[in-house]
Amino acid sequence: MTPSLRTILAAVLFAAPSVALGQTGASPELAPRREPSIRGLAARERQRKCGGEWRALAPAEKAAQGPRWPQYYSKCVRRLKEQRA
Repeated sequence: MTPSLRTILAAVLFAAPSVALGQTGASPELAPRREPSIRGLAARERQRKCGGEWRALAPAEKAAQGPRWPQYYSKCVRRLKEQRA
């Protein structure tokens, strides 16, 4: 391999990871942040509440409520929305 080809290959290999990860020269502090919506805040609160309940359940109780987190979460959100209405 010629030295110039080796230099080009090295430059591409070192630059590729930062380009693939979307790292550019712009700093993240300059990007404007959106305020969370009321719906988003309510959804986050329900997720945290349901997550706390899920972690507090024993394995046998988890199996009775629904074997996986998505099924339990769906039931929990439905229950919380009904309680609120």
